[in-house]
Amino acid sequence: MKIYYHPRFINSYQKLSLPIKNKAEVKEHIFRKNPFDQRLKTHKLHGKIKNLWSFSINAKYRVVFEFDNSDIILLDIGDHKIYQ
Repeated sequence: MKIYYHPRFINSYQKLSLPIKNKAEVKEHIFRKNPFDQRLKTHKLHGKIKNLWSFSINAKYRVVFEFDNSDIILLDIGDHKIYQ
């Protein structure tokens, strides 16, 4: 499994505060070992974005991603507004 970063993800990540970036890096490390680790609260999304998945950084911040065959593309990171 390879993980790729969409340009939107990179842009959003750069705008985050340092404490959130640090938490995101910890969660990404867990994600790389097991995308469905319970600590991530990984879940499939619904509605217009039903083909996408999300995992939690903390109570407010999420990462939206998609599976691309055996690879993963991290699409965006941020608060719940990224679902819109």
